[in-house]
Amino acid sequence: MSAKTLEAKAQAFLAQKRIAVAGVSRDSRRHAAATAIYRRLKGDGREVFAVNPNLETFEGDDCYPDLRSIPGGVDGVVIVTKPETTEQIVRQCGDAGVRRVWMHASSAKGSSVSPRAVEHCHQAGIDVIPGACPMMYGENVDFGHKCMRWMFNLSGGRAA
Repeated sequence: MSAKTLEAKAQAFLAQKRIAVAGVSRDSRRHAAATAIYRRLKGDGREVFAVNPNLETFEGDDCYPDLRSIPGGVDGVVIVTKPETTEQIVRQCGDAGVRRVWMHASSAKGSSVSPRAVEHCHQAGIDVIPGACPMMYGENVDFGHKCMRWMFNLSGGRAA
């Protein structure tokens, strides 16, 4: 995906008001990306919903076992999980009415991207961003993520 295409998809994704973050965890040190994304999206004024079948609450908010359980649904989901779990989550998207998916990837922490999940999104008509990090885009981007975005664009999108 070209940097321009990614930029447009990122802006469209971040324009959504109701976003789920799948992969939040009690152990925010080991799973810092999901926590940071959740906080950033919430801090930017969006309605954000935590998704983890093993938690009832996350940072004082309700946590949902799956996308279908979120009252009123969501416009998009950021997935910060192992690729095998990503595949399970994207299969829920159609039933839950989710039309946008962002599969998080980090050069330091690994990737949530699954080629099978990406293909499922394409076949189901779900707009998918397979890689990069939502924290690299939108308002309030920190210096570190600005640098990551610059490197990502410089490499033609080959680095996550």
